[in-house]
Order: sequence, then structure tokens, then C-alpha cells
Amino acid sequence: MKITGYTVEELHDPTGILDGTRYEFFLQIEVPEEDELFTENGLLLRVIFADVNQSQSILHYEFMERNSHAILDFALEQDEEALVFDFCRQHYHEKKE
Repeated sequence: MKITGYTVEELHDPTGILDGTRYEFFLQIEVPEEDELFTENGLLLRVIFADVNQSQSILHYEFMERNSHAILDFALEQDEEALVFDFCRQHYHEKKE
């Protein structure tokens, strides 16, 4: 799995009840054709990433087909989740759109 591009946006909590700050990432993912995640339409990984008291975590993620945004029922493997976490931790403060 390779991250080839991304967008990140800070999510606002209108209620003010959530601690910390949440960010929504859309990671463009490239996987080999033989991978079960492969789709000809391309692949996105939507990630909700949190920074609470300088402690970061992935709260939620879901794979999506790039063109249709259809949700795909797959989970990240442990090493892939570590890769995604490290990527988000390095880029969440950029708030690039």
C-alpha cells in the first residue's frame, strides 16, 4: 500500500463537547493489481484523526472507491495502520485542502 496524495481538513465541533481537535483525511491509496483492495476506479482511505492533549490517534477509517465513494468493507493490517497513523501525525497540522 502506497499513499500517493491526500487532503486534510479540520473538523469543527459545533457543540463544544469533544475534547481536542479532529481532522478528516482523504488518502489516495495505490495497491498492486493482485491485492484484494485493488479497484480500477482507484482507492481512497477516509481517516478521522484526533489530537487530544498532544496525544494523537486514529478514531475511524474506511476504504472508499475513488470515483463513486462507495464504502468498501476492508480493514487495515497492523503495519498498514501504523503507516497511516505516522502519515496523519506528520501532516495533520497542514490543513491542506
